[in-house]
Amino acid sequence: MATAPRETAEAWTALTRPSGSGGQRTTAPGVSSVSLDGLLRTGLDRSVPQIGAPKAWESGYDGEGVTIAVLDTGIDTTHPDLAGGKVIAEENFSTSPGTTDRHGHGTHVASTAAGTGAASGGTYRGVAPGAKLLNGKVISDENTGTESGIVAGMEWAVAQGADVVNLSIGAPDSPGEGPMERALNRLSAESGTLFVVAAGNTGPAAGGVTTPGTADAALTVGAVDKEDRLADFSARGPRPADAAPKPDLTAPGVSVGAALAEGSALAEEAEPVADGYGAVSGTSMATPHVAGAAALLAQQHPDWTGRRLKSALTGSAAAGGGHSVFEQGTGRVDAARATAQTLAAESSSLAFGTRQWPHQDDEPVTGTVTYRNDGERDITLALTTETTGPDGGAAPEGMFTLDAERLTVPAGGTASVGLTADTRPGGDRNGAYGVTVTAAGGGQSVRTSGGLVREEESYDLTVRTTGRDGTAPGAWAVTLYDFARRTFTGTGSEDGASTVRLPRGTYLLSHEILHADATGENVTGLDWQLRPELELTGDTTVAFDARRAEPVELTVPDPEAQLVNVAMSFDMTVPGMPGGDSTVSSVWLTPELPDGFHTGHTGPEAGPGMLHAKAVGSWESGGDTEYRTAFGQEDRLFTGLRRDTRAAELAELSVGQGTTAPGRSGSLLTEPDTGDLGAGWTVSLIREAPGTVRQFLNTDGVRWSHSYAQLSPEQQEEAYYTGPQRAAYTAGERHAHTFNVGVFGPLIEADTADGLYRRGNTLLGRVNPLADGSGHRGRSGYDSASTTLYRDGEPYAASEDVLDRTEFTLPEGRAGYRLVTTLSRGGAGTPARQVTAEYTFSSEYGSEEKVRIPASAVRFTPELALDSTAPAGAETEIPVTVQGAAAAEGPADLRVLVSFDGGGSWRELPVRDGRVIVTNPVEAGTGVSLRAELTDRAGNELTQTVTDAYLIREN
Repeated sequence: MATAPRETAEAWTALTRPSGSGGQRTTAPGVSSVSLDGLLRTGLDRSVPQIGAPKAWESGYDGEGVTIAVLDTGIDTTHPDLAGGKVIAEENFSTSPGTTDRHGHGTHVASTAAGTGAASGGTYRGVAPGAKLLNGKVISDENTGTESGIVAGMEWAVAQGADVVNLSIGAPDSPGEGPMERALNRLSAESGTLFVVAAGNTGPAAGGVTTPGTADAALTVGAVDKEDRLADFSARGPRPADAAPKPDLTAPGVSVGAALAEGSALAEEAEPVADGYGAVSGTSMATPHVAGAAALLAQQHPDWTGRRLKSALTGSAAAGGGHSVFEQGTGRVDAARATAQTLAAESSSLAFGTRQWPHQDDEPVTGTVTYRNDGERDITLALTTETTGPDGGAAPEGMFTLDAERLTVPAGGTASVGLTADTRPGGDRNGAYGVTVTAAGGGQSVRTSGGLVREEESYDLTVRTTGRDGTAPGAWAVTLYDFARRTFTGTGSEDGASTVRLPRGTYLLSHEILHADATGENVTGLDWQLRPELELTGDTTVAFDARRAEPVELTVPDPEAQLVNVAMSFDMTVPGMPGGDSTVSSVWLTPELPDGFHTGHTGPEAGPGMLHAKAVGSWESGGDTEYRTAFGQEDRLFTGLRRDTRAAELAELSVGQGTTAPGRSGSLLTEPDTGDLGAGWTVSLIREAPGTVRQFLNTDGVRWSHSYAQLSPEQQEEAYYTGPQRAAYTAGERHAHTFNVGVFGPLIEADTADGLYRRGNTLLGRVNPLADGSGHRGRSGYDSASTTLYRDGEPYAASEDVLDRTEFTLPEGRAGYRLVTTLSRGGAGTPARQVTAEYTFSSEYGSEEKVRIPASAVRFTPELALDSTAPAGAETEIPVTVQGAAAAEGPADLRVLVSFDGGGSWRELPVRDGRVIVTNPVEAGTGVSLRAELTDRAGNELTQTVTDAYLIREN
């Protein structure tokens, strides 16, 4: 078995149990033995020899004179492996400044393809260390890019004379030839450049190869580990359009250790393997191995086009046992064999397409494999086939047939053999079938892949569309969801009809027509219609008529209110599908459109309780006032909706948006629940903070959930808190909520999972160390943290994180424990700049179930301003609430102390009627620190300290 890092301790606990003292363990009942599998990492010192590159070097081929373009996140040219003129040209096509690699992905890729290994004394040398590099930054520092930017990078690389272009990038493929595929195929044909592209990390599901790896001319690369076992994440084919085998081949891509860009995001995330190097997994890491191998071959054959390089590399690949052509193509790249062979196939693969159901009348299809012999002697080849079917077994006898079993290829010439695919055999075994033709002779062998899809029972679905004016609209689209297979298919056209081939089944159809202005760039209207269920049991035609959709028009009783957007959504669940209930949801979030937003339900209603539709309107008025209205409906999408909400139907909320530092902004999200599965489909408006927002919400048939985020000047989240969830308000009532205001500190609420626990011999906890003064849970940034456990007075274990992210393994026997958890954030002027909780208790092994350990928290809840301040010289009344183990019967002892010097000295405050009173210092900027010392009636202790619990402002 394999576990994620966070789950390892839990798995170990489940498989073992305590045995004796001293922390020893034995196997749990029913487990005969447990062996830990050693963690193996593959650096370039392993993966480069794995593909045979050193043997090519010995033959004099290290990539010298060849140029590889790396189109990625940039390249760190200060890394010794990539310095000294290795990069000969740079250009930026991303939205980030410069060509520097702040992400780290591109540097790792470039190092694998052509790094010199200088920083490691040659240990972590790339595949083609003699090659030069082009640095085309097409992906931003945030790891995003645009199709236009990538295409521009491809064109630039070709113009710069790149022999090989590495594209360790990809996006979900869509029907037809997309912009990146089109550009790749065109540039390959025009220039002879070879584009080596990552297959993607969408495995193990079939049909997930990403674009532009789906392009015909692309040499598409999957990933294997150091034992040539296929990586689970490696994308699989076939290519949907024609059942072509993709990826074309594989290369090492699991825990590959290569150069790290200094200070980059990847340098923080990668597993270190040596100084300046880190291990990362993905088909992105496999791809530059192949790009480097292509450079070695291009040095050997400078007159070869990218197509010849591709066919030579795929033909010479090493077979991977047990994998189909849709998983590995022809096998794992072998640079040694590629540079040694004089025999190659003219093409890398054959695509026999999808053969439509039924199959009794299918016609055989024949493709041709042509071999080229660049040697000085004729070669006689023995031809064999290896096949796989959709179930992993061999294809039926007679599905793939060669014209001949032997073929002689003359020296300096070519010879061809026919490969016939016949889908009549197979009975009810439908799906993807693959074949590998191996031609062996003269000490050489060439592998060529082929594929087809034998269609399951399927039918033509024709969708006809009529626009608002009664004619065919210029452009429309329909998305179809297959409930049984949980897959989406799309189609559309620029006239009134389109036909798509689909397996028999139950489908949902979501149909859209977008209206645009004369430029075609600005959307002016939208028609959305939904047919929730269609049983496809034969060739079928479905019609959508926009004239039957009606407008969505929502208003609120404020003439100054400006509509922000209208959201229309649905979720639908169909029970009894293979694998259980199948659920799909969708939403349109639209601004105010000149030509309106029209919606409509077509066809029968969904079954009772299967579909819920929701409409949400959002408005802003006067800069500090918002309106939200939401309406739900069962079993069908709204066919238009007209609602004029009156003031008497609204509840009023006053929401305080706190901040813990100046120059911040706040984002308040208020989401409606009308009985649907989703969260709400509404907007969050960003405002300067601190500040107060008034919200007016409708109340009939809707509940509201609230959350708040503090944002940095760069609009990055610094704190996030959740407020009331699915709250039912009453029209005419007023409510108030305050977020992100002190006193921040631990929270152990009753009837929740808060607190300390022992599960077997694992100690864990959730104490929410920075819950805000209103008791809202959430997260807030901190600079450092530590959690230390003492056993019988001696240090036992420690972690550099908060308790909520820490687990400790305890000995079985009973002992006294002291657990201290601390976090620090910001500096002077930051409320709750340090929070510490110290718990004292006894514990021993009792059960493998989760057992609560007595632990308490003390909440301080004064009324503070939205920046967590109180006026200088004034008295501040602070309610004191005990939570957790001591809450029910009350503590045996409770002391509250205050400090005005950051905890240097403390003074006890009398607790009267559940509160203390602090006379604030007169100096603005002073922090008021609070400490609680508590003993419960069982003798368990808590010391809780909040340094600078609140701050003093000028009165």
